[in-house]
Amino acid sequence: MATPKPTAPLTIFYDGGCPLCAREIAFYRRRAGAGRLDWIDVAAWGAEDAVDGLSKATALARFHVMTADGRFHQGGRAFARLWCALPAFRLFGWLGLLPPVAWALDRGYDYFLPLRPRLQAWFKNR
Repeated sequence: MATPKPTAPLTIFYDGGCPLCAREIAFYRRRAGAGRLDWIDVAAWGAEDAVDGLSKATALARFHVMTADGRFHQGGRAFARLWCALPAFRLFGWLGLLPPVAWALDRGYDYFLPLRPRLQAWFKNR
């Protein structure tokens, strides 16, 4: 199991077994600034693996990031933290951390989750 690098400003926990997620993460990893971040494919973990209380099952159910101070963020707010860490998306990230926008991102992510299995199947066939 990969463990977070203590020097990374942000650790991204993603589902590498999800075709949709893998494409999106590949997109972000090609952006400037992505090399400073730590990218952990949770799909490669064993069933009992965990990082600071984040289990494989929890990490696969929702998108999570961990900031350098060890705090976890999930859902829409996790995307806002990721965007803040990438220069091309920084403005979107800052906006995404504003309370009303963060709330809207979280609700949008919550609505997306039930659609994810169908989207995964669609992307798998592409």
